[in-house]
Amino acid sequence: MPPTPRLLLAAALCFASVGAAQAAKVEKVDIRGLDEAMTQNVRVSLSLVDAIGKTVSGRRLGYLLREAEDEAREALEPFGYYSPTITVEDSRGNRRRSESQAGDAETEREAVAADAAAAPEPAAERAPSSAPVSVVITVDKGEPVKVRRSDVAILGAGSDDRYLNQDLAAFRPGPDQVFNHELYEASKTKISRRLAERGYFDADFSSRRVEVTRAQNAADIDLVWTSGPRYDMGPISFEQTPKRIIRDSLLQRLVYWEQGSYYHQGKLDRFRESLARLDYFSSIDIEPQPDAAVDGQVPVKVTLTPAKRSIYTAGLSYGTDSGAGVRLGLERRYLNDRGHKALAQVDYAQRRKTATLQYRIPAFAWVDGWYTFSLQGSDEQTDYIDTRRIELVASRSGKINQHWTATASVHGLRERWAYADEDDDDPTTPVDYRTATFLYPSLRAEYIDADDRLYPRNGIGATGMIRGGLQGAGSDANFIQAHVTARWYKGLGERSRLIARGELGHTFTNELVDLPPSLRFYAGGDRSIRGYEWREVGPRIPPGPDRKAFALGAKNVITGSVEYEQYFNDSWGGAVFVDSGSAFDDTPDLRTGVGIGVRWRSPVGPLRIDIARGLDDPDSNFQIYLNIGAEF
Repeated sequence: MPPTPRLLLAAALCFASVGAAQAAKVEKVDIRGLDEAMTQNVRVSLSLVDAIGKTVSGRRLGYLLREAEDEAREALEPFGYYSPTITVEDSRGNRRRSESQAGDAETEREAVAADAAAAPEPAAERAPSSAPVSVVITVDKGEPVKVRRSDVAILGAGSDDRYLNQDLAAFRPGPDQVFNHELYEASKTKISRRLAERGYFDADFSSRRVEVTRAQNAADIDLVWTSGPRYDMGPISFEQTPKRIIRDSLLQRLVYWEQGSYYHQGKLDRFRESLARLDYFSSIDIEPQPDAAVDGQVPVKVTLTPAKRSIYTAGLSYGTDSGAGVRLGLERRYLNDRGHKALAQVDYAQRRKTATLQYRIPAFAWVDGWYTFSLQGSDEQTDYIDTRRIELVASRSGKINQHWTATASVHGLRERWAYADEDDDDPTTPVDYRTATFLYPSLRAEYIDADDRLYPRNGIGATGMIRGGLQGAGSDANFIQAHVTARWYKGLGERSRLIARGELGHTFTNELVDLPPSLRFYAGGDRSIRGYEWREVGPRIPPGPDRKAFALGAKNVITGSVEYEQYFNDSWGGAVFVDSGSAFDDTPDLRTGVGIGVRWRSPVGPLRIDIARGLDDPDSNFQIYLNIGAEF
């Protein structure tokens, strides 16, 4: 053929190809016949989804439609469905239907590819169109693949390990269960991690195979570990960088295990928590070194980075009783290489002033904790009371276990007070102050079991306190006082929860008038009965011409609250609640408040804004409360 006709033929073929590949815009892709999890996995696996909103050639669109079948099929395999029927339809009337055939996965994919190569070019590639294209992928999952045989075992020293055998017994999926890849991988990873946690550092797979027979919808699992020997705890070394701030002998006292005892990662995790509670270090790196083991003992290297030594705090405050105020504080995380701490804080408001000094020494006998010595003085002069108080406290606190902490303390209290109604407004008449001195022991215990201390969905927390003094043994009156508070959280659905709170307190004494205001019970306010002002509920001196009623304090207190929260997204939600209770001497006069609130999940804990109304003669129509911080 002469050159010129050949060129003309090539040009004609080029123009024909351009026409056949005219662009089309993918408008949307719908996936039908699957639950939410499967639909999402298929969607993120489809190359076609990536083309939504884009203009592609007709030939490219045809390729994406063919690939959608294989991509959807592979996306269903992790859920145990290996033989789905998949239909792909587009808005121009083109339809493809694909059924998996019995056999292995590789053979099936080759067959589909061969069929696609032999099939004539679909209409999407032959008939150019510029209209938007919508695609519907309909999936019939078919019968799931189930586990026919499961051979999961550990050989070697680990075969007699009780906890590893518990994990083997809990391995999923088991016989006659759907072969779900996610469950399989999670169970496999759990056992591998447990082997490392319990010191089987040489553990490895001796067999790791899963055979899927599609024709029989069956999977056979063959998974075997060889554990090797179990290692022991070796020597521990400390490195503080860039400088040493705490003597190593002090940190060594936190190591509660003996060298040569069996290795367990939980020991190191507990050790890390003990170091973190000291609050000396900004970074704690605990590295077991099995490669450097000698005679089966694994050395542990601890690298510590000191935290900032001084913490300065400052803030503003306002209270209806105390007025505007400022808070200033200074804490020294470590005063010396023995780990002593010190704190000084001043709260200075218009009508309430408090100064606190505190000194802490780390303690290790029995349980890790602190010896604390504190001195606090306060001066409060509001429109209903004039009181001054100084208190010295010596305490020993400690964490008993994962859930329990306890504090034993001795208090020395000196308090002076006078109520406003006792002032005759005559400047020449001295105020008749009452004074009280009390020396008494106190025991406080706290229990917390929650899935998340910042925002618990399931959890319970309780605090119990008992204290008492004897007349003639440093106290001006005999008394024994018990106080218990509890909180319960229950998740309801994905974004809602139910919260219940209760409080119960009782004072055994016949000399209530001799007890200073700081040793009495009160009710009302955001932590007690919302809808009422702080300390509004309970025995009170009635209001006068120039003052409102004010609380005297009571022998007993009982309060309860039920709250329902519903979040609308990951950050914002609302709440409704009802609170009830009373502070009383003999017979409770229950007061009830109801309200609504706004919730915001901030990085430092929930922000709670509540508006509440008391139902039983409150001093004001509505009360507004603002709180922020962790639940526990």
